[in-house]
Amino acid sequence: MEDVNILWQKFKALYKGFCQEEWSPIFTGILVAFFTILIATWWRPWGAVGAIRNWGDWMLIKIGLYGEGMQELIGFLDDDGAIMLTKSALFNTGSVIGIGLIAGAFISACLGGQFAFRFPPVREYIKAMIAGVLMGIGAALAGGCNVGGMYNAIGNLSASGFAMWVGLIPGAIFGLWLLYKEMEHISWGGGGSKTFEIPVVVQIIIGIAGLAGLIWLANYYGNFMDDDYEEAINSLPGLLLLAAGIGYAMQRGRWCMIQGFREPHMTGDAKLAKSVALSIVIVAIGMVILKYAVPTRLGGDPVLDPMYYVRGTFGWGGLVGGFIFGVGAMFAGGCGSGTLWRVGEGQIKLWLVVPFFSISNSLMIALFTRFQLEERGFLGKYVYMPDVMGYGPTLWLIIGFSFLWYMVVSWNEESNKLILPM
Repeated sequence: MEDVNILWQKFKALYKGFCQEEWSPIFTGILVAFFTILIATWWRPWGAVGAIRNWGDWMLIKIGLYGEGMQELIGFLDDDGAIMLTKSALFNTGSVIGIGLIAGAFISACLGGQFAFRFPPVREYIKAMIAGVLMGIGAALAGGCNVGGMYNAIGNLSASGFAMWVGLIPGAIFGLWLLYKEMEHISWGGGGSKTFEIPVVVQIIIGIAGLAGLIWLANYYGNFMDDDYEEAINSLPGLLLLAAGIGYAMQRGRWCMIQGFREPHMTGDAKLAKSVALSIVIVAIGMVILKYAVPTRLGGDPVLDPMYYVRGTFGWGGLVGGFIFGVGAMFAGGCGSGTLWRVGEGQIKLWLVVPFFSISNSLMIALFTRFQLEERGFLGKYVYMPDVMGYGPTLWLIIGFSFLWYMVVSWNEESNKLILPM
């Protein structure tokens, strides 16, 4: 009996550490980078706005705003004029990644007893709608949200990611300043918040059921039979499960990139800022291996298309888009990936952010596609940095930029020189 009790205590300690305790930002950042490299090796790099835009496209198709001409323009129709299965919200790779990320966060929240329906004060609903629109516009200009436009863009060796990073910093600071002004001058709509708790035992049962459902869906994708789409859809189990791993880790570590840009200027805390910088460096090392080292060693094609997340936004598009996205993310209380994992833990404000983000980004991308603004160079340039300076110098540039950011936020932790006063 004593041996059984010891085993039970060990299990409880493991469960507490894996499902209930908050993970450190550095550990979470390393884990997110690990899953990022795995998901890119499996099929493609992950992103958040791809899912969100796909959902927006479907909403606008369903209400009749996007007719056949627009559906053809945004790539929804095949040669026969029928909607392609791989554009469906249940089969599109970007959408499945988004579903997986939300599901992973939901499972984490339930197993940790942290899921609840959290209704914000009335004023937050207005901010959620504004935030969603700004994030959609900013992500369109920058070539992606904080993931595809910055984190994975830099990780995939694209110069456009640096443009968005530089734009995000003043955007987050300006958004923080606006929030201070709101607190100072606006009192309307401060009430009405409610939280509906669910018993922890019930949450754990739901979390286990959610995990079982995730495994069932992955198995369904893996056994899907269709001559036209079989290869693409059979890639979805790995995308779904690895994205769920990212969502689980982010929720468990409360890991949100926009906080890494906000906290140094709000409280001086630089833990998330350092974590994001380290995570990007790890991803960049992984992508150099996938895009250069492996094919060079094996004498074959790259494991991953070198042009993934290389967008024509290295210029004003990335800078202005990053700024606008940063303001919107501050209003939302979460970036692109942060929005999705917070949806998974029941934050109703972020549930409202998503449709406004979806629709505004869909409309902006449709406009850009109609006039080929990115392709014609109106937003900036396509710059795959290894083509300009080689893989080694590119990696050292990313490491140097991240180290500089790391040192600045570390200095600010001690000096508080960069804190924005209320």
